[in-house]
Amino acid sequence: MNMPAWLRRHFTPAPDSAAAADIRRGKSPWTGGIHLLWSLWVFFTPLFGEGYSLRWGVLTLVSYPLFLWLYARTLIGPRRHGWRYALAMAALSLLLLRWYPAGLSYFVFGCVMLRVSEQCPSYRSYALQLLAMNLVYVAVAMWIGYPKSLWLWVPVMTFVIGTIINVEHASQEKDAALALSQDEVRRLAATAERERIGRDLHDLLGHTLSLITLKLELSRKLFERDPASARRELEEAECVAREALAQVRSAVTGIRATDLAAELASARLLLESAQVQLDYAAPPQGLPPAAERALALLLREAVTNISRHAQATQTQIEFVREAAAVQMHISDNGRGGVSAEGNGLGGMRERMRELGGSLSVDSPRGAGTRVLVRIPLHWQEPLLPLRAVGALPRDAAIQVQA
Repeated sequence: MNMPAWLRRHFTPAPDSAAAADIRRGKSPWTGGIHLLWSLWVFFTPLFGEGYSLRWGVLTLVSYPLFLWLYARTLIGPRRHGWRYALAMAALSLLLLRWYPAGLSYFVFGCVMLRVSEQCPSYRSYALQLLAMNLVYVAVAMWIGYPKSLWLWVPVMTFVIGTIINVEHASQEKDAALALSQDEVRRLAATAERERIGRDLHDLLGHTLSLITLKLELSRKLFERDPASARRELEEAECVAREALAQVRSAVTGIRATDLAAELASARLLLESAQVQLDYAAPPQGLPPAAERALALLLREAVTNISRHAQATQTQIEFVREAAAVQMHISDNGRGGVSAEGNGLGGMRERMRELGGSLSVDSPRGAGTRVLVRIPLHWQEPLLPLRAVGALPRDAAIQVQA
């Protein structure tokens, strides 16, 4: 059933609203509605005072729907207008304060939603705003003659809840920035690889096409005077073209050569955001593209599981190059106890089988998890003696081998 036009106009999230930001993060636009449960204090407050009355019922019937509309507007309206709705909640509470003590909940919501409606305010700025609003509240409460306990209780409540919400939003903004950083790392790695392929193709085809052009020009000039020499030049041009085609195909197959390096950098960003220290060694050179893609995908799945479920503080990633295989070890010091495989790890095991490799998971309870991957392959570069490689520095940049 289609939403009426007037309802759609008033309840469609603005592009820069808090609800739209939740949608971009994959959350429901109405996730913030869970906090409305705190507004039920409006209906319980009379139990601790004068009890329910006709005046309470009328004021609740008039003010509560208005409060809900203001709350919704702070979430789905443009952020630049959100502060107006938050202040309107607080003003609604102060206007009714003499006759409607239950409306104190509106004031607390106004103070808290002031933080939700702002884009990226500093906590100091937000604290000053809270202080100003609570000074107004205390002045009104003193003028009405409210008990002194409420002079202190409400400001403390707004500062405590406001601080919690501030920390929550700071964490969300950090997660969003981290996601952007990971996307940027992958984008830069892909851009660097395209530039490498472009340089290789330019160096390769520039000389080859020039040579083919010269031989074709020579064969044209010899066509009538010396047909045999002209035919020989054409055959040589054909051989050069075939060799160039083989070299181009070889160069293009390396287009994903930086997958593993980009995934390692992305893993470091993700784990550090989860307060997990990551030590890793540089991956070996000369990995075939299919093997490198498989290792990169499995690394992403393993790191995601560590950040979400392992409760680890340290993770180590190592690579071992054998004469006809490569191994990748991923270990953490988390809680372990992994007994069942999810769809991600199960899919990785199937991929290993397709490549003729193996994947094993050792996860004793309380002793961390160790993942071992082994893929048989033919190296694109000869096996050379490897020097011991320590953990890369935290600020090491991705280097693409030309």
